[in-house]
Amino acid sequence: MAARKSFGVCVQNEGYPASLELRKIYEVVADTESAKLGYVRIIDESGEDHLYPAKYFAPIDLTPALKRAVLAAE
Repeated sequence: MAARKSFGVCVQNEGYPASLELRKIYEVVADTESAKLGYVRIIDESGEDHLYPAKYFAPIDLTPALKRAVLAAE
């Protein structure tokens, strides 16, 4: 069974303007160890996953149709 994908919207990008776009939806990669330290692993504009401060993202639940649309854009 595939892991459930989760998403967050960027609410701050200080120090990362080339990597993170404000108000853009990003895929969150599960990383419990980083979460304990206040970070979240995001697939950013490079197409790779990187760590960012968790406070830079607000978790969001997407409707099934929106989730398909976001994933199709990858």
